[in-house]
Amino acid sequence: MTTPLVFLPDILCDARLFGPQIAELSAEMPVSFMPLDAGERLSDLAADVLAQCPAQVALVGSGLGGLVAMEILRRAPERVGRIALIATSPLQDCPFDTLRYEPWLVAARAGRLAEVVPALFGLTEAQPNSADAEVLALMQDMAERIGVERFVRQVRVLQRRQDQQSVLRRCQCPALVIGGAADPVIAPQRYQTMAGFIPDAELHEIPGAGHVPSLQDPAAVTAALRGWLARPYVLRG
Repeated sequence: MTTPLVFLPDILCDARLFGPQIAELSAEMPVSFMPLDAGERLSDLAADVLAQCPAQVALVGSGLGGLVAMEILRRAPERVGRIALIATSPLQDCPFDTLRYEPWLVAARAGRLAEVVPALFGLTEAQPNSADAEVLALMQDMAERIGVERFVRQVRVLQRRQDQQSVLRRCQCPALVIGGAADPVIAPQRYQTMAGFIPDAELHEIPGAGHVPSLQDPAAVTAALRGWLARPYVLRG
């Protein structure tokens, strides 16, 4: 039986973050999406996903969802048949970095959540009708639907997260790291370093894509996921 594919979203995102990938891959295998709204700690989100998932899954996590995927790998490695990490990092923020979220929280609580999105995801106001403008509009619509309360909880998760480098070093399943080569939020060097932590991980840097490669170059991300899904399983030691 095909291992179910579970998509875990980034902060302020719903299933539309993976819309192109879900549309393509759901015709070939069991696919599900898990919203992340079960508390203010990474452990709470991971426990909620595990409680709803079958015995073994293939995890695809972007941003915050990637952190949840790593936490699941830490807590229950036997349940993770494969792991794909998109636009995320295992590193813990320093105290200074955690403070950068506070002005965004102030803006969100003041009714300006849509203004937070460009800064949070490294997007800019593009020319009308351009692909970048469409991505930004979609990201802003997802943010408005997620809402301020969930945004605050998700920010607290990010601020409290722990370093996951040791978890990745112990990974014994087929792993994939995807990052945008033009990502202004997480430098490509950090993707390269993260892939180096994981035994036999594959790294796909998407040329021209930023922090939202699943929407900025959906075909490339889908192709990378297909290659990852075709890789043979790793025998656990």
